[in-house]
Amino acid sequence: MGLADRRRGWWGVPVLCASRMGLLSTRYEISRDGTTLSTWKPSPFFGGGFFVLDGCRYDVARGGWSWRRYRLLDEAGELVALADGVGRSEWTLETGGVTHTFERPSLFRSEQVLISEGSTVGTVRRTSAWRGEAEADLPDLPLPVQVFVLVSLLGVWDED
Repeated sequence: MGLADRRRGWWGVPVLCASRMGLLSTRYEISRDGTTLSTWKPSPFFGGGFFVLDGCRYDVARGGWSWRRYRLLDEAGELVALADGVGRSEWTLETGGVTHTFERPSLFRSEQVLISEGSTVGTVRRTSAWRGEAEADLPDLPLPVQVFVLVSLLGVWDED
């Protein structure tokens, strides 16, 4: 169990950790508290991909004029979440009829914060670009949406 797998977020809940599965791999292992939850398998052509969580497959599609719009679809093809402007200084996530706002507090760090009523309620950050590691602390979002936010940002960070 790595150090990142033992980390806990602000609220004592274990954070999601993503680790590249090899030095040159594009796949990521998503874990929490030392337990592998899923593997992110990006598409080599369109920037989306898929992951399986609790036996359910979720597809991530990428598009929009800036290629920074991501959609999370369940096995039935239903929209679960929509993220628009991912990685920009401010971007939105729509899920469950609620729109959430993310901000990038610094141009010099790979960190995004989830804002609610003017306060930070979650974070996603790249912990090592070289080893391809990142963590997400988003306790108020459903687990599939947490994974979606994390893998969408991994896609943006891997391109930059």
